[in-house]
Amino acid sequence: MSAAKKVLLSPSMMCADIAALPEALRAFEAAGIDYLHIDVMDGVFVPNLMLGTDYARRLRALTSIPLDIHLMITAPEPKIAWFDPQPGEYVSVHQESTPHLHRALQTVRASGAKALAALNPATPLSAIETILEDMDGALLMLVNPGYAGQALIPEALRKVADLRALADARGLSDFVIQVDGNIGFSNVRDIVGAGADFLVLGSSSVFTKDCPLPEAIRRFKDAIR
Repeated sequence: MSAAKKVLLSPSMMCADIAALPEALRAFEAAGIDYLHIDVMDGVFVPNLMLGTDYARRLRALTSIPLDIHLMITAPEPKIAWFDPQPGEYVSVHQESTPHLHRALQTVRASGAKALAALNPATPLSAIETILEDMDGALLMLVNPGYAGQALIPEALRKVADLRALADARGLSDFVIQVDGNIGFSNVRDIVGAGADFLVLGSSSVFTKDCPLPEAIRRFKDAIR
């Protein structure tokens, strides 16, 4: 990845304090945060329930920051439209959640949004390498999805590097690699160095309890530099 390529930041809204949501959004806007990560969980594909269609709709009304919608749900194809994806937003669909990943990605793109194929840590890159040109990027999980606060799986960084090499070899210069899971102040440079350029930020970084949100964002940006 070129050193000059912008690293996109997407705070995970499942980690945000709902009682202080307006303050958090103002802090994100002031800091130039790129996207807001919306974890959608159905209690079937992952063992948790989280963030739905009404939350996404209300969030759009509260801020101009575009959404980055991560669908951790079974049979996602007919449900994509429920979230009314907007041009410029991202929608991630898990390869493991559907036998028709290509169709699901086409559905996302037809809405005007950008389509990412999401992969769990144990899912190999071979599951998506034949359709790389038909997606805008990939979301690689660095932990098993479902809960915040898990430890990063070290082998996942090799997968990030391998995907970046594969995309570069195909000449896909605009292909983004989003990563999600335990991205913190101490490991972010290694993660970006491996080829990630779209970071989901959670309880290990901007939502840490040890630091006010604006200061945590500043510290995290400093850590990347």
